[in-house]
Amino acid sequence: MNVYMLSMIFCLAFLFVTIELIRRRKLQEQYALLWLLLGCVMAGFSLFPDLLQFISDTVRIAYAPSLLFLIGLLCSLALILHLTIVISKLHRRVTRLIQELALLQERIGKEGRV
Repeated sequence: MNVYMLSMIFCLAFLFVTIELIRRRKLQEQYALLWLLLGCVMAGFSLFPDLLQFISDTVRIAYAPSLLFLIGLLCSLALILHLTIVISKLHRRVTRLIQELALLQERIGKEGRV
């Protein structure tokens, strides 16, 4: 089994798992689109190795399948960065909500004692 066939199997399995997570509502659609795009790009390069070979020759990478994994790694890093930004925003919102809740509880406590 060559490396293109193996990568195609992994890409199809990845796409299947992503679709299953969407179907079970474990993954929101806005984030799922990014993962589906990555899976489709990787599957496309696995399906058309000549295109991958052309691109690897253009950027002077000697072994074309290593470009396939480099693209996957770079896309994964970009997705991880995006998700880290989302988590940071959510953390700030949760902190603000906790502070507002504490202020409201303090206000209610003071009104109850009066």
